[in-house]
Amino acid sequence: MSGLIACVALDLPLAQWFDFSLPDARPDDLGRLVVVPFGKNAGKKMVGVIVAITDKTAVPAEKLRAVETVRRDLPALGAEVMALIRFCEGYYHAPFGQIALGVIPPLLRNAGRMINAPRVKPARPVSKKTLLTMRHIAITPAGREAMLNLPGRSVAQRAMLHSVLQGALAESALRQRHARAGVTLKTLLEKSWVRVEIEQVPVVSHHPHIISEGPPLNAGQQLAVDAIAAQLGQVAAFLLEGITGSGKTEVYLRAIADVLRQGRQALVLVPEINLTPAFLQHVRNRFPAHHIAPAHSGMAAGARLRAWREAQDGIADIVVGTRLAIFTPMPRLALIVVDEEHDQSFKQQEGVRYSARDVAVFRARESHCPVVLGSATPSIETLDNVARGRFTRLALTQRAVENATLPEVNFIHLDSEKAPDGLTDTLLRAIKTTITRGEQAMVFINRRGFAPTLVCGSCAWMPNCKRCSARLVFHRAAGKLKCHHCGGETRVPATCKECGAADLHPAGQGSERIEAALMQAMPAARIARVDRDATRRRGSAEKIFAAAASGDIDILVGTQMLAKGHDFPKLTLVAVVNADSAVFSADFRAAERMAQQLTQVAGRSGRAGLSGRVLIQTRFPEHPVYQAVASHDYTRFVQVALGERKLMHLPPYSYLALLRAEARDVGKLDQFFAEAQTAAIDAMTHHKIGDIKIWEPVPATLARKAGYTRKQLMVQSDRRITLQSFLAVWLGVIRANSGRDVKWSIDVDPMEV
Repeated sequence: MSGLIACVALDLPLAQWFDFSLPDARPDDLGRLVVVPFGKNAGKKMVGVIVAITDKTAVPAEKLRAVETVRRDLPALGAEVMALIRFCEGYYHAPFGQIALGVIPPLLRNAGRMINAPRVKPARPVSKKTLLTMRHIAITPAGREAMLNLPGRSVAQRAMLHSVLQGALAESALRQRHARAGVTLKTLLEKSWVRVEIEQVPVVSHHPHIISEGPPLNAGQQLAVDAIAAQLGQVAAFLLEGITGSGKTEVYLRAIADVLRQGRQALVLVPEINLTPAFLQHVRNRFPAHHIAPAHSGMAAGARLRAWREAQDGIADIVVGTRLAIFTPMPRLALIVVDEEHDQSFKQQEGVRYSARDVAVFRARESHCPVVLGSATPSIETLDNVARGRFTRLALTQRAVENATLPEVNFIHLDSEKAPDGLTDTLLRAIKTTITRGEQAMVFINRRGFAPTLVCGSCAWMPNCKRCSARLVFHRAAGKLKCHHCGGETRVPATCKECGAADLHPAGQGSERIEAALMQAMPAARIARVDRDATRRRGSAEKIFAAAASGDIDILVGTQMLAKGHDFPKLTLVAVVNADSAVFSADFRAAERMAQQLTQVAGRSGRAGLSGRVLIQTRFPEHPVYQAVASHDYTRFVQVALGERKLMHLPPYSYLALLRAEARDVGKLDQFFAEAQTAAIDAMTHHKIGDIKIWEPVPATLARKAGYTRKQLMVQSDRRITLQSFLAVWLGVIRANSGRDVKWSIDVDPMEV
């Protein structure tokens, strides 16, 4: 046949490409986005990616359809990003199209918008001979006086005034730091409490080298900065292991500065969306004249596309984002930083289950640049890579602020003292003493809602979700019972559904109940709750953090959103409640996660020279996790954990994959797993793949979710390459034979088993 064929990957759960006619195909069309007809009547339009161009196809001429639109106004996915997608396709055994279409901005995935949307104009580079106008916001004498008399409800105005109290701040940094900054800034300007200072900065190159001065480095920080700088332009992987408050962020910023001086780009990954503004604030303050692009799923669609294009065109000097940012096209990439590398948020738990941390290590190798993995509590797998010589360890052993010391950790034994509403008298006294001194306290409880459930005092009935194998969580403020798994909710019943008694009361504690108890015990205290329920509105979490940093909050109550990445100078007391439930778990990683989480949350205390203290309410103070936190010896815990894993033959001493599946019909689910087991035996026999252990299918941790019964089957091997060879054969058979009645996925290197 005549003409050229475009092999297109589509967002489908199929490990195959689709051929379309493209007579005017060009070599630079590889990686290009296209719109193609799909379906029986070709009425459906889909966006795809060109992965190959050829002159041959097995599709009969009468059935071959043509590409409808080629977006040549958009840059193609570069060779580096295509290599990343191929790596994920091979290692995580996910279809190329699902990966590619899952990581590009949403506006580029919609076929209708792709055809009809106006062409995207590339960002314009900064001229070599231009003057960069920078706006700084400074406080006025009237503003200083106003701060003393502001009413308590003026939280936003007080927080913004506090931000510029010590000196003028770039307006861009101010807008990033504060929620609804535009409205607040306009009010302050109208009242003449702040003024705008204009600075004309001559830009001497395409990437201006205007870098603010940072604090002096201690010896450990300087060694780390020098080690990273020596490897710029080369393949290198570093573990930056530093105790909480040791100044890891300053090391990152110095390394980024070295990259920018070379006219290159840096990519920074943070584990959660709510940590992005804080890091962006650090970056904007240090590099006020450089172009910085955020990248995370919480952004508006237009902003997400704009940031993607700025990075792809080389205009963005620094990209800061969550796990999806690892796929951002960056033609001048010279450094990758993964902050809090241990955090399980870097592992995608739905769809393509990739680890952004591990993909970052691969991308650094492809880009011939260093990757820095930072953490106070590194993952056991990362520490194993250090032990094997794959990563270089850089240690920060002292806090960065002079005279700042690690907090004292004490236990409140719950067998000796009662805790009505979750708080003991000892803990309440400690909190009152702390805020009386003008300092701040944080209460950490990793469970949202008022209580885990309601219970009938007469018959012990508890409300269950009808669609999930889980209790309904009591949310008192909303007056509802909610399922935290499927999102279902219902009104709180007036009487027991089982016996009709009116004796329903909350069982256990959640963040909402702890907040209520503190408000009752200390009605004059300024208390703020930080969890998913209290921070649903965009910018609400940032507003609370800014108020806490400026001293406008006495007590912070919250979940893991408080555990990492935040620096509150006046915070001296951290209280941990209801942690025992997470220490004992069938998941072999549970103890590691708890040790990391408690070490991180304890590290929020005493970071600015004030003595810090941590109080943990527990019935098991001798547990190795608690003892590791108390002694500030995470390494000792890791050594114990490694011994246990070696004995039990668990990662990093073996490699795992989980076949997960769910179905409404339990019989079809069981049939699926029976066929999968048979296929596994055939794969090992016919392809002579040994050293593979196939476990029996078991119910998932949440055995029923949203009306689906869920099970999983674990595959294990001593060698990664053997496991990968087996999965390639086995999953090919499963894909060919599975029907639509069973939804299934494969999870390589699972975080939860």
